[in-house]
Amino acid sequence: MTTPNHLDPSELGDKTFWDETYTSDLTHNASIPTHIGQTWFSDSNASTLTLKYLLSLSPPLNPASTSFLDLGTGNGEFLFLLRSDGGFTGRMLGVDYSPASVELASRLARQKGLSAEGEAGVRFKEWNIVSGNWDDSGEGEFDVVLDKGTFDAVSLNAETDGEGRRVCEGYRAKVLPMVKVGGMFLVTSCNWTEEELRGWFKWNGQEGGGEGEDGVGRLEWEGRVEYPRFKFGGVEGQSVSGVCFKRVS
Repeated sequence: MTTPNHLDPSELGDKTFWDETYTSDLTHNASIPTHIGQTWFSDSNASTLTLKYLLSLSPPLNPASTSFLDLGTGNGEFLFLLRSDGGFTGRMLGVDYSPASVELASRLARQKGLSAEGEAGVRFKEWNIVSGNWDDSGEGEFDVVLDKGTFDAVSLNAETDGEGRRVCEGYRAKVLPMVKVGGMFLVTSCNWTEEELRGWFKWNGQEGGGEGEDGVGRLEWEGRVEYPRFKFGGVEGQSVSGVCFKRVS
């Protein structure tokens, strides 16, 4: 399985775009508290379908002890849903590279009675998936790491790393240290198909191989979130892909 071709860069991959977006949302929320900002994939019901998938796992996730990390948390809505509708009461952390996102999500948590200070609190923290080193965060590993559109945004980022690669090429190595061995990484995308997501999160060129080329661990395909499918020109597809990987080493 080969790594997919890159996407053309877009403003949606630019941190400045998201800083401006969440700053605007903060301003609107200050005057209209019911304004919660943009929720990614809301038109596809992605959060509800992802929660349904998580609740269907066998063996089931332990609602009291399962820890969740939300990458590119935005307004934090999916973590709030895990608390309110999923019944999960364990550790929850949302990170985002936009300080305005972190401020918005923290404000909404307080409005919902889920501030970090409370027993059922959801915590939010500024952290940059593009340039940050997770080992320096002091946050350790999580049972479930969630990505709802963040890899999409990173894939649209024109920046390159120290090796001259587009930053999305190093994304897998960034994510693996966040996931416990035996834990899951669940990625939702509107830019990549399921097959392409497998290509991005491959190791040694194929699933079932040894340690990853980046030396940080190995993932196996665990399952998919089912979205409505459509047919066009005799080809069947879907507008959103949700893929769950399990870290096995």
